[in-house]
Amino acid sequence: MLCSITFLLTSLLLAAENESAGPQSNEVAEQVDQRLRAELLGTPIGTLALRADDATFLRRAFLDLVGELPSEEDLLAFLLDDAPNKREKLLDALLDDPEFGLHWGRYWRDVILYRRTEPRAVRSSQALSDFLRVEINRNTPWDAIARAFITANGDVRENGATGLIMAHGGRPEETVAELSRIFMGIQIQCAQCHDHPSDRWKRQQFHQLAAFFPRVAIRPQRNGNERTFLVEGRDSFPRRRRRMNNNRYVGTAEHLMPDLEHPTQPGTTTRPVFFVNGKRLPLGVDDAVRRQQLGRWMTSPDNPWFAAAVVNRLWSELVGAGFYEPVDDLGPDRDCVAPQTMHYLVAAFQTNDHDLKWLFRTIMSTSAYQRESRSRPESEETPFLANRPQRLRADTIYNTLTSALAIRPRLQSSRRRPQGGVRRLFNATFGYDPSSRRDSISGSVQQTLLMMNSRIVSTSVQARPGTQLGRLLRQVKDNRRLISRLYLRTLARQPTETEEQICLDYLQEISSREEAFEDILWSLINSTEFLHRN
Repeated sequence: MLCSITFLLTSLLLAAENESAGPQSNEVAEQVDQRLRAELLGTPIGTLALRADDATFLRRAFLDLVGELPSEEDLLAFLLDDAPNKREKLLDALLDDPEFGLHWGRYWRDVILYRRTEPRAVRSSQALSDFLRVEINRNTPWDAIARAFITANGDVRENGATGLIMAHGGRPEETVAELSRIFMGIQIQCAQCHDHPSDRWKRQQFHQLAAFFPRVAIRPQRNGNERTFLVEGRDSFPRRRRRMNNNRYVGTAEHLMPDLEHPTQPGTTTRPVFFVNGKRLPLGVDDAVRRQQLGRWMTSPDNPWFAAAVVNRLWSELVGAGFYEPVDDLGPDRDCVAPQTMHYLVAAFQTNDHDLKWLFRTIMSTSAYQRESRSRPESEETPFLANRPQRLRADTIYNTLTSALAIRPRLQSSRRRPQGGVRRLFNATFGYDPSSRRDSISGSVQQTLLMMNSRIVSTSVQARPGTQLGRLLRQVKDNRRLISRLYLRTLARQPTETEEQICLDYLQEISSREEAFEDILWSLINSTEFLHRN
């Protein structure tokens, strides 16, 4: 496990250099850039992208941290600010914005629920988002958040930390597979029925991990008039129990590893063992002890994969490509791009007590993040030469559309589709698994139709009283100024000379000023640029 050894040595060296406090974001960012240059020197081809201009950086930071577009006022104030540290000040302000926790709470909600095997887990969605929003805004350390998911009990509509267990109906195999994938980036589920075909993990190790969760039950109940479920760790079991199809309404005292040669037999009683370090618990241990101990072992600094998983995932989200791809497939048998750089960043993250805001600030302070974006290369080239465009997630598209068009609640609501239903419509249409490789995500006919023909959009781009465009047409008589205002509101930048001229030519062709600007606004919100973060 060369990666693990390198990581641990880096951790010890960094800890010795920073005994009193963790390293500052800017210091680590500079070191990351230096190490990347040294480590990637001499690898294939390509030219280094220039530093992104202020308008691009502003839009990128807003979309990445709070999932919204900057306002016209935000953009003008930022462009006029001549302070050398204005980008650092912007990051601090956005990280302290309540929308930061809301945006990233929804991100992790999607990570957890997108691969759910229990359809009824959608009932935990709001509580899950709320839990994450609060903890992320509090800057609760990432290891504490992870332990909350591992040890959670309670009503899935009230305790959002139960959402991950509920997402898989409390079934031990699915639950621990997702815990390993999300919090360590190790897809040990491939070892459930046989030894892992491409990693060193054995089938026995998978079932020893499942043995931390046999006593968890998912019990249906009512909370007032609403049906809900209770996640409950139990330590006593009825002698006689009604058997149902793989239900987890009761749980079992111990986990049984199935006998593949004799599938009708009960299987082998398996004790809890954590596959990363080989530490184990005896049979008969209470549920609380099992899960608490697993949480401590999984989030320990001695486990290199815990911190590495979130560092790799967030680097990929922000820079556009990870040290490991896909972001949830790490491990000692996987290839890492620039491993020394990654290990340094992981060690610094650990030294800073798994501080998520510190990690965001650090990555976004690197040159790798702040470079101009380029399309993903079709052929091999030196990695991290440029930032990579990211297709916006569903919640962000909804936010940017409603802010760009100033859509009011009364336009979002109807008797058939209450307020909030439109966001769900966008989630259903534009949603994708955040753990997927970005080059595998593409648009669809349904997405195009929603943006081009839906009543939500067509009503809001009309030049009539009560709409934003209608107000702007009355207030701004100069066509050049109005074109600029529309670009600022939709793309958070000024139009280029070519774009401005195209719009002016179109205004000359169309006899109606209102109709021409409706078409211009419609084309902006249906542009590729509007749907991507560059």
